[in-house]
Amino acid sequence: MIQVSNLTKRYGEKVALDNVSFSIDAGEVVGLLGLNGAGKTTTMNIITGYISATSGTVSIGGYDITSDGSKAKSLMGYMPEIPAFYPELRVDEHLDYICNLKGVYKGKEARSAHILDICNRVGITDVKRRMIRNLSKGYKQRVGFAQALIGDPKVIILDEPTAGLDPSQIVEMRKLVKTSGEESTVVVSSHILSEVQAVCNRVIVLNSGKLLADDSPKNLIGDGASLEEVFLRLISGESAAHLEVN
Repeated sequence: MIQVSNLTKRYGEKVALDNVSFSIDAGEVVGLLGLNGAGKTTTMNIITGYISATSGTVSIGGYDITSDGSKAKSLMGYMPEIPAFYPELRVDEHLDYICNLKGVYKGKEARSAHILDICNRVGITDVKRRMIRNLSKGYKQRVGFAQALIGDPKVIILDEPTAGLDPSQIVEMRKLVKTSGEESTVVVSSHILSEVQAVCNRVIVLNSGKLLADDSPKNLIGDGASLEEVFLRLISGESAAHLEVN
């Protein structure tokens, strides 16, 4: 579903991504794990077509994000770390606007039913007629998740979806991610180890723009280790082949 090949991104002399390659199959929930500045957001921005790569290619469902951008983007829903809204709109008005942008559910009844379904799925039905500027941080994150689900995309990209949430809101967001993984391919960016371990069946570890590891949490951890230990050993320079804890 997602194919990333030899991806490199430079900002002047700084190398944000260095020849990164991986593929993600349909139905996987994959975590992009790394410290701040590791290249996670840059990777997601290139995958979604928000920025271009210096070199390398990305395809979504067989469509190249550069040469077939419209087709590739039609398969995706994206939630940035700080979701963008028109704060003077009500929640349902904003989601209706997103439907217009994506060109989905053009019939009034079908669109209304789709928006109501999305609101029910992410738990914002009770605030769907409130103005976005009056919502709490947790509800705004849910609206950001809702707009990523508009059109029932085959691929959902989530950049730090639990950033700034309290513990109860984090639990609810994790449930949303896992539920979405039952219908779509999901890529979650995070620097929080427990976050990735709780929701993902595969982990891609980045550090300083390089791919350090790509495996299931179970295989990375091995017997007796924790994901935190594995991660710290990876970024300290040990190869994935030497991560077993004796």
